[in-house]
Amino acid sequence: MDPPEEVRAQLERCGQGHLLRFWAELDTAQRGALLAALPPGLGEHCRQAAAAGARQRGQHERLDGRMEPLPPELLGSARRSGPAALQRWEAEGLHQISQNKVAVLLLAGGQGTRLGVSYPKGMYNVGLPSGKNLYQIQAERIRKVEQLAGKRHHCKCVIPWYIMTSEFTLGPTEEFFVQHNYFNLDRCNVVMFEQRMLPAVTFDGKAILEEKGKISMAPDGNGGLYRALMDNKILDDMKQRGIQYVHVYCVDNILVKMADPVFIGFCISKGADCGAKVVEKAYPTEPVGVVCCVDGVYQVVEYSEISPETAQQQRPEGGLVFSAGNICNHFFTVEFLEIVAQKWESQLKHHVAIKKVPYIDKEGNLVKPLKPNGIKLEKFVFDVFQFSKNFVAFEVLREEEFSPLKNADTADKNTPTTARQALLAQHYRWALKAGARFVDENGCRIPEKPSLSGTEDPPAVCEISPLVSYFGEGLEVYMKNKEFPSPFVLDENKVEMLENS
Repeated sequence: MDPPEEVRAQLERCGQGHLLRFWAELDTAQRGALLAALPPGLGEHCRQAAAAGARQRGQHERLDGRMEPLPPELLGSARRSGPAALQRWEAEGLHQISQNKVAVLLLAGGQGTRLGVSYPKGMYNVGLPSGKNLYQIQAERIRKVEQLAGKRHHCKCVIPWYIMTSEFTLGPTEEFFVQHNYFNLDRCNVVMFEQRMLPAVTFDGKAILEEKGKISMAPDGNGGLYRALMDNKILDDMKQRGIQYVHVYCVDNILVKMADPVFIGFCISKGADCGAKVVEKAYPTEPVGVVCCVDGVYQVVEYSEISPETAQQQRPEGGLVFSAGNICNHFFTVEFLEIVAQKWESQLKHHVAIKKVPYIDKEGNLVKPLKPNGIKLEKFVFDVFQFSKNFVAFEVLREEEFSPLKNADTADKNTPTTARQALLAQHYRWALKAGARFVDENGCRIPEKPSLSGTEDPPAVCEISPLVSYFGEGLEVYMKNKEFPSPFVLDENKVEMLENS
């Protein structure tokens, strides 16, 4: 049976006739699936991707002369603010949480190819003594901050957890949550939804076949969020629940503070509709985007868009001029999200990712290329800063709030090892501050190292469950002047034993 003449003619006209090359070898189900998967506007998408790829492989546009750092009045700081301001922002954040006005939204549609696993990144276990995976750590932080807000305001409150997945991650993520009983969250408050997929394209503008009857597709980037919010009626769900503020973050940051009351309180106190958490760049050429102003508009400038000279510019008082490193951790009002989704989403530009994309060659063989051969277009979640009427940024300490899991342990940074070290170093610092002492297997005191960075193994291994402490608070009652073995896990069961001892 031949393909529908109209479909063949349409594909030929837009230069994609090769997609039907193996039609005769497909069974009825495969043919139906291939036709159903042909996206509207395929020809235009392929032309755009090829043109964008050519520009990307040419010279990057430099933004040096058009950039300015964020004005000080828009930039809050966990490090430079006094205790009174931090407490005021935290109180505001906890108040809004207690009123059921805050949700968290997780960006979890990526495939985790750099990490080298075939399952969603949130399921990854970095090797903590407790064996917890990223999803469990995050679920427990949500439960703890609900408890903190509820305790302060004598009420029961809920932080809904919206999880944006993709075609690749939705099924496994749902299954994983069911297997783990939603980590003791009410399943009606965990809302999973899918972002759209876009075809991968060769440098000369051809959609890539990954099987004889299947186009290679990839998620449309974390900026696909805004379209997905509309596609899946997520904004309607938020409004029905009375949500006014949303904390959006990426799945791979093991130190992320879910619904961080200080950040939320800071943004609300500034009347912001859009906010970004940032960390100080570690060194001038660190490959992270910087949050800054370009031609008077707030945006993230990628490290490839500025010269080394600009990256190295110093302020008179010391420190980099462009130091606000983007960590994909954002505050939005629901009202702002709705305006973006309805009015501005179509104006977001596509960014180019040049990738190694497996493909079926003309003879029907699967080829796994050794060098990049394809273009994936994606939108970025932070490209909406430009539409904000009142944008703010909040600087946090990297060792307390940012350690992403991106690469396998063969890499030198952002690996399971560095993520585990960062979390255990943080918990070790918390324990010392709370007055704990650690002893080895012979009962000898382990020398302390209070100024530990997040990139080395702590002298003693201590993991503290998020259900015990959200951010190091309340630990003195269990740990002050007490000795603990290494490794030690302070979880709810141990807390009960310590309380009864």
